[in-house]
Amino acid sequence: MERDVIMREVGLRDGIQGYHEFMPTEDKLKWIRAEAEAGMPEIEVTSYVPPKLLPQFADAETVTRESLKIDGLTVAALIPNEKGAQRGFALGVHKLNFVMSVSETHNQKNVRRTREASLEEFKNIVKQAKELPAGRRPIICGGLATALGCSYEGAIDVSEVQRWASYLLEAGADELIIPDTVGYAAPALVKKVYTAVLKEAGSVPVAAHFHDTRGTGLANLCAALESGVRHFDASLAGIGGCPFAPGASGNIVMEDAVYMLESMGVRTGIDIERLLKVREILSSSLPDLRLEGAIARAGLPRGFQPASIAA
Repeated sequence: MERDVIMREVGLRDGIQGYHEFMPTEDKLKWIRAEAEAGMPEIEVTSYVPPKLLPQFADAETVTRESLKIDGLTVAALIPNEKGAQRGFALGVHKLNFVMSVSETHNQKNVRRTREASLEEFKNIVKQAKELPAGRRPIICGGLATALGCSYEGAIDVSEVQRWASYLLEAGADELIIPDTVGYAAPALVKKVYTAVLKEAGSVPVAAHFHDTRGTGLANLCAALESGVRHFDASLAGIGGCPFAPGASGNIVMEDAVYMLESMGVRTGIDIERLLKVREILSSSLPDLRLEGAIARAGLPRGFQPASIAA
């Protein structure tokens, strides 16, 4: 299936990371397999953080190993530090998403170190990745949390985002991820930030990660698309939110994002009806978890023809 954009499911990591109830490992794997069968090209399946900090990821190794058995799926994982990267190297994960923050305060709250220390750690991770055999070398992504606003520091200057993006690129990032961690952004700001980062990145892919905290998530996705972004994060049923960012709420709803893009003629390669059925795994496994989504409530319009099928 040809795709105009690459969607990445982040519900397995960002969606359930702070949820009080542990999602059984087999249910996580059912979710991953079902989404892969629906055409999801990439899934951030877990995070390599100590279980004492986030118990939801005590099964990170099992989830990673089983996910890597799925043909055609890019298996990604979040890493907060060098130790997490080494776990990913050993497991053979396809992509490692390193996170630091443009906001110094949020970086201290989230990963407990200065931005400069995070950057040095990222450089070490890239160096170690390059020393691996080509067939075992993961894609290393540099993520800049709070790039569009911070609950602690407020507005973030676009030049600061551009500056830290340049540092990650100079350090050897294969990709960049620019998140609106707390849902502060609106389309005008999105265009400014992503235009600046894309100019800095050149041929290096840039992914957008939006939260719908203030109802602008899908509008922000459109603004990023118009700016030239072609990689997007979203979460099944819109679950998730950063536990270290006061006021943060869920990610944009994957099903709604796919519907919007397909209705615009943008091919995601994802079967929306099969994607909607994956929600049943979530509601069965975690019945108290609140699921969002306009398409799940209203259904697809009569006669709707997705761009992926029409092509």
